[in-house]
Amino acid sequence: MTISRRTFLGSTAAVTALAALPLSTSQAGAASPAGDVVGKITVGYQGWYACIGDGAPINTWWHWSQDASQTPSPTNNNNIKAWPDMREFSKGYQTAYSNLGNGQPATLFSQYDAQTVDTHFAWMSQYGCDTAALQRFNPNGSEGPTRDAVTAKVRTSAEAHGVKFYIMYDATGWTNMQSEMKADWTAKMSAYTASPMYARQNGKPVVGIWGFGFNDNNHTWDAATCLDVINWFKGQGCYVMGGVPREWRVGGAGTRTGFIDTYHAFNMISPWMVGAIGNIGDSDNIYNTINVGDQADCNSHGIDYQPCVLPGDVSGRQRAHGDFMWHQFYNMVRVGAQGIYISMFDEFTEGNQIAKSAESSATTPTNSGMLALDEDGTPCSSDYYLRLTGDGGRMLKGQIALTATRPTPPMVGGGDTQAPSVPSGLHATAHTATSATLAWTAATDNVGVTGYRIFANGSQVGTTASTSFTANGLTPSTTYSFTVTAQDAAGNSSPASAAASVTTDAGGSTNLALNRPTAESSHTQVYASGNAVDGNSGTYWESANNAFPQWLQVDLGASTPVSRIVLALPPLSAWGARTQTLTVAGSTDGSTFSTLVGSAGYTFDSNTGNTVTIPVPAGSRRYLRLTFTANTGWPAGQVSEFQVYA
Repeated sequence: MTISRRTFLGSTAAVTALAALPLSTSQAGAASPAGDVVGKITVGYQGWYACIGDGAPINTWWHWSQDASQTPSPTNNNNIKAWPDMREFSKGYQTAYSNLGNGQPATLFSQYDAQTVDTHFAWMSQYGCDTAALQRFNPNGSEGPTRDAVTAKVRTSAEAHGVKFYIMYDATGWTNMQSEMKADWTAKMSAYTASPMYARQNGKPVVGIWGFGFNDNNHTWDAATCLDVINWFKGQGCYVMGGVPREWRVGGAGTRTGFIDTYHAFNMISPWMVGAIGNIGDSDNIYNTINVGDQADCNSHGIDYQPCVLPGDVSGRQRAHGDFMWHQFYNMVRVGAQGIYISMFDEFTEGNQIAKSAESSATTPTNSGMLALDEDGTPCSSDYYLRLTGDGGRMLKGQIALTATRPTPPMVGGGDTQAPSVPSGLHATAHTATSATLAWTAATDNVGVTGYRIFANGSQVGTTASTSFTANGLTPSTTYSFTVTAQDAAGNSSPASAAASVTTDAGGSTNLALNRPTAESSHTQVYASGNAVDGNSGTYWESANNAFPQWLQVDLGASTPVSRIVLALPPLSAWGARTQTLTVAGSTDGSTFSTLVGSAGYTFDSNTGNTVTIPVPAGSRRYLRLTFTANTGWPAGQVSEFQVYA
């Protein structure tokens, strides 16, 4: 199993003390403008938990158990420091722990389950986590296939919830790192930059590399080797973030000598702090002896600075009901940091997770000995550290004033009782037979709006952090009354907006292509042709990149009268407007095709539902083929729905 970061950093020697620089010096001139990591909250996402019975290729209790072939229990525990709040997961896996204090079974989640990853990214969207850095350890061993599968699920969930993501390589224990990391990026990971939600900074896809320069046996490469890897990624057109030792600049037992030029090659530097601080005094000491000088050094070298903020180890009683984490936010914002990295979102085996966690003994196994979020006597809601992260992000972005006093109440409603204003101007921007796209004017709040709930005929149909939403799965020729409410971090909800009435288009005909057999010239990763006929606008086909022409074909099963084709892309604002050039051809036997609609450009725009309709000359065909020759949004053919109507 992969060694955790805590294992080899917990005993690192104390840092060398330096005189604090004036704040105005440390804030002199950011290297980069705001982007997907600069000016944003990035959360580290491990994605490395699996369970026997979840269907994952690894088929173990991955990272949950010391002996991963056996069920987690009090005597077979891979240092689980906190218990997850399992209430929002559709599936949990039974452990050998006793029931929770409330009598419910003690289950754990698997990130091989798409619903788990989707729930995590829904939380990120709701609570203001802008970007997720997906950790990628050496993928060439037994863990590789499971890691690959989780990566694909991360992309899907990021796109569904409007959260940016990027690949962050962790070099820990990777023997052939120099060649294999490059090969992995070229063969697999670089394709993910095609996603509209892949993080970009200064127009370049972001890649993280964690672990260069650490002075231990798991990070043995010399400075020249590490510099070669950094420069290789920069040569691929990437913006490279480096997770480095906290003493990277001042020197000390935790960092190797001779690495300063290697560190300065990164576009962004993010010193690791887990194991270095455990209380407010530690944070202030690091601020004075490390952060102020780091910020000044980065500014002088044109490097973006992204220090760590951690909630603290629950088992070590470090959290102080949020005061420890908030003081770090305060220090990092006042030092002038270009971004903040939260370590980590889901690290339950180190106890420094911000994901929803057990609130009290009622939601921890009775025989586990684990502490809950109320360990210091202050009741805390399970989402408290997500809410705290959201407020920290608002302070970073200047949306609330710099303050050393934590504004976030531990319990929902414990402090802020003012509800957001009512969202106004709700209206439909597009509709089809089975969907309606809505938009509205943002609500306001004394602290900050965290998201919106959308209702159709009184029943909730979705949530979003943006001011637009597409409701899918509607019934043709049906009138719906939509309303929207706004929420803030304390759980206050606005009254419902004025209703917007939307009547879906007449069914008129059935989508003849739904769930029919498909064929393709190629596809990338998991974005195969079947996604275009599954009735889900959130999944899609994407051809091989930079290899036009490409084609997508559907078999209607028999020669059928056809009058129009409707094509769609995911109805998300992240899918910026693009024009795809394509032709439509038909065939009765699947081998001889004739052109039905000549080459033309079709513009997909999320403001109008991201759909286009192509009239087809009257006639019967069994096979319909789309041939793509250009796409202004990405160098590949892309279709989320290929619908055919008589």
